[in-house]
Amino acid sequence: MSTKIYPDSGVELNPFTAKNYDKIMNVGSLGMYRSFIKKAIRFMEIQPDDQILDLGCGTGRNANLMRKYLSDNGHITGLDISEHMEKQFRQKFNDDKRIEFINRRIDQSLNLQKSYDKAFISFVIHGFPHEVRDAVIKNAFEHLKQGGSFFILDFGEFNMDKMPGLHRFIFEKIECKYAFDYIKRDWKEILKGYGFENFAEYFYLRKYIRLLKAVKQ
Repeated sequence: MSTKIYPDSGVELNPFTAKNYDKIMNVGSLGMYRSFIKKAIRFMEIQPDDQILDLGCGTGRNANLMRKYLSDNGHITGLDISEHMEKQFRQKFNDDKRIEFINRRIDQSLNLQKSYDKAFISFVIHGFPHEVRDAVIKNAFEHLKQGGSFFILDFGEFNMDKMPGLHRFIFEKIECKYAFDYIKRDWKEILKGYGFENFAEYFYLRKYIRLLKAVKQ
């Protein structure tokens, strides 16, 4: 994107970062990103016929892992607004009719006219102002079937003052100001307020990263 919607956001990427996003994530995580993404997808317990909404789908890296669990009746809808991400996504799934891409903002009402078994968002929601996260959560809730699951793969809740010095230095240098707010909030309580319950979580990288599952009542 040439102009950011939210100037202080770290998840709205410049063209170079968007084109090389997967490589950058591999290098920045010292090769660990690929490993915990695979573990997170397994934790989702995707069923063969699941209909999955991938919010802020990026290059389709996560969707590529998810589709391995799907039958011919399963489906993934990926949403993103980056043209560079869209190009990479479509190249990955050009011949797979189970996977679709929609160029759409996830922080505005979606009205997709479809209900999903699972909604997934990976390292996106922390990069929005807190009042904007409201729209993202509502979109997930409104598009999930009764009993459907919302999965948030992002930072955990932790105190930066207790981090080892090197970890704190890296976090402060690479993350936007919204991330500092995100890690201080009780996300189970927040999600309860929207109608989610039955939480489960799985941690990675010394609990700095968490996959949080919330079920629609």
